Amino acid sequence: MQIQPSFRATAPQGRTTGDVSDLLSSMVPTAVTFYAPDQPIYGQGDAAGPLYLVEFGTVRICRLTADGRRQISAFHTAGEVFGFEAGIEHDSFAESVDGAGIRVLRPNCNGQPTASLLLLALRSLARTQHHLMVLGRRNAGERMAALLVDLAERQGNEPVVNLSMQRNDIADYLGITFETVSRILRTFKEQKLIRLRSISQIEILDLDTLQDMCE
Repeated sequence: MQIQPSFRATAPQGRTTGDVSDLLSSMVPTAVTFYAPDQPIYGQGDAAGPLYLVEFGTVRICRLTADGRRQISAFHTAGEVFGFEAGIEHDSFAESVDGAGIRVLRPNCNGQPTASLLLLALRSLARTQHHLMVLGRRNAGERMAALLVDLAERQGNEPVVNLSMQRNDIADYLGITFETVSRILRTFKEQKLIRLRSISQIEILDLDTLQDMCE
């Protein structure tokens, strides 16, 4: 299903993203396409080329290991661009998490990369490197703290973090089990670091302690 809002990308709470706005002015954006929860956006091995802008909702970037296990390498939320590849094929696949509106971005006729495009690509690389550091150096509790702090920052540093992803998504992103995710959240609740307002909303009560756990 396609919908036709304006070509101005917005982040949560209506905050505009300058880099994305600059990118839109140098690309040829399509209409917004709605992807239902768990619907694929592109597949692992599909031809790369266009970029994708999240207008609303959340997208997960995944790949399958040789033994068939799923690994989630990134989540992208409103106002973020994904689909950057070093080669001619996607080495991962992208899926809608909760019902996402996606706009395809194609280069304009001159095909020249812009400074905003390069900046967004570098930012995506930096986020990937940070995620690898989280997986390689931290225990399960520290990984969860890093995720909550990251989501809080990306959602405007509001005290309530919206978790659009399911617990099994979080487990595959952090490299832990579903049961460990639930156990850590209960521990954080008992330690009065968070309040579990619902299955999809977590109120951060002690951001400083969570940040200290990430260092």
